[in-house]
Amino acid sequence: MAEPVLDIRDLRKTFGALKATDGVSLDLRPGEIHALIGPNGAGKSTLIHQIAGTLKPDAGEVRFLGQTVNQLGVAERARMGLGRSFQVSSLATEFSALRNVMLAVQSKQGSSFRFFKPVMRDKSLTEPAMAALERVGLKDRAHVPAAELSHGERRQLEIAIALALDSKAFLLDEPMAGMGPEGSRQLTGFLDGLRHEAPILLVEHDMDAVFALADRISVLVYGRIIASGSVDDIRNNPEVRRAYLGDME
Repeated sequence: MAEPVLDIRDLRKTFGALKATDGVSLDLRPGEIHALIGPNGAGKSTLIHQIAGTLKPDAGEVRFLGQTVNQLGVAERARMGLGRSFQVSSLATEFSALRNVMLAVQSKQGSSFRFFKPVMRDKSLTEPAMAALERVGLKDRAHVPAAELSHGERRQLEIAIALALDSKAFLLDEPMAGMGPEGSRQLTGFLDGLRHEAPILLVEHDMDAVFALADRISVLVYGRIIASGSVDDIRNNPEVRRAYLGDME
């Protein structure tokens, strides 16, 4: 079996008496989508923050591409190829969708940030940025300021930015949020193909999307993984149905 691209080992994080992450271990393998599900307050976002580097765990290990990255910050992990769907506040909302992705291209190229008009004529920046926007369905919105994009479009823009960084793995935190049925259907199809470019750790409440996409599912409840397995394993697990799925059916 191929070595995991991302390997989380016995991760722990407490806030006072609250065990937000309680001994979580999971991995992400080449070519797969591993979905992380659970009720609100289960600790999913806290876990993603620890993997991405925005929050330091109290104990445990995060390994990416065979290397322990606990001491690395968000930017260093991103440069290694750990791409995540960023919170809206991390977008440069005054810039167009295209300019946002161009900044990621510049970062990947290691070039200095060129905040002047001729940069928009630099094909080494505009062409890969436009290609990323086209892949997520935002080509026609390239020149719209990020502030004027819908919530769903901003999620698509976040994925385009991760694509422009040539990510080796994706952390996607509720990418379907704010999207209508057609947008969710299109994004589901896109993510289904994206797994072959880089594996995806997917946090998502849209169970139709999860069941359609996931190779494996891990269920997080009160900071602990209570079950992990295939779609059928999770559908038929009595503990999971009591803790989570039963609330949705």
